[in-house]
Amino acid sequence: MTSITAVERKADEMRIYRVTAVAGFLCAVLLVVNSARRGGIVPETAFTHAVAPFAALAGLLAITGLYLLIRPASGTLGLIGYVLNSAGLAGAFAIEYILHFVFPYLSGGAVAGLLAGSTGQAFMITAIVLLAGVLTFSVAALRSGTLPVIGVVLYAAGMIPGSLRNAVPLPVYLTGLVVAAVGGRVDGDPPVAHPRRRTGPPPRRPPERPSALSRSNRRERAGEGGGRVTSACRLR
Repeated sequence: MTSITAVERKADEMRIYRVTAVAGFLCAVLLVVNSARRGGIVPETAFTHAVAPFAALAGLLAITGLYLLIRPASGTLGLIGYVLNSAGLAGAFAIEYILHFVFPYLSGGAVAGLLAGSTGQAFMITAIVLLAGVLTFSVAALRSGTLPVIGVVLYAAGMIPGSLRNAVPLPVYLTGLVVAAVGGRVDGDPPVAHPRRRTGPPPRRPPERPSALSRSNRRERAGEGGGRVTSACRLR
């Protein structure tokens, strides 16, 4: 019963990894599409605006799968990085939703007033939380040695300008999103289960117990030997 439960648990983990890997792929595609739209390569349509906020939402699912991979080796630092990164991505989803579905229906003066007040401050706090989460999570992932180094480095390097939307030039921001998308794809493949390496000396094999056949053979040989000795004594 225990072995069946362990197998089912492993199967559930693999299903979660596959779902988060698909989310990571979707996040990467949406980041590239959003960057191409902002750069004028992809046309501005109702569809491209409608799907834009879901890059952050897919990224939230993807980062959850990555954290499940590094959790055994990342410790408290990995947990802190995951919480901050997830909170930042959730806030980024809310910001993107507002930018695409709320601000277009407001006047320019109303938008400027919101950005100059508490709404703008909330946007700034979200960016700081996301940046802190990206850096902390990346350090924890590198220390764990679980994810590919190049993927983690690209994700961190891309999300630094990607978190600072209004503080960096637009080309730098868009390039950062593409770099982060590439890094996320390097990290986002589902894991392959490998047998755990055994550490320490090899286990001792228990001594083999002689079988009934071997015992009978030894008795027969002993009997033959005794017979030869007896015969020799009679000859004397």
